[in-house]
Amino acid sequence: MEPLTTVSLPIATVGILVATKAVEKIGHKVGEALWDTPKRLFLELFRKQSPDTVTAIAKAPEQPLDYAEVVLQVEAAAKQNPEVAQAMERLVTTVDAQALPNLEQIIQEITKALESHQATLLVKITTLRI
Repeated sequence: MEPLTTVSLPIATVGILVATKAVEKIGHKVGEALWDTPKRLFLELFRKQSPDTVTAIAKAPEQPLDYAEVVLQVEAAAKQNPEVAQAMERLVTTVDAQALPNLEQIIQEITKALESHQATLLVKITTLRI
């Protein structure tokens, strides 16, 4: 897998949160003390700005998640609140990608969803201009 530093922070953050939930749902212990605290801190700060999004992320293994929307919300929260941005960066730089075997696949799904979302927006903008 490519290093997490080469993936945008919002994409990596959402990928980590979803991957963690998916692994926990199948019974694996993922709460490594090294990165459990940064994850908890990010979620606490992000919950203050977007509680519905945090709830959606928590339900991700059972319910489909609109990755594009979640990434945009994480990105907006980080721009509005420096503490959220710092917590997000700490989470991404602390996580051990090897502990989350499904992380690469989830990041690819998120990236595809964002590309599709951007293409849809371009079509809508072009249609509005015509």
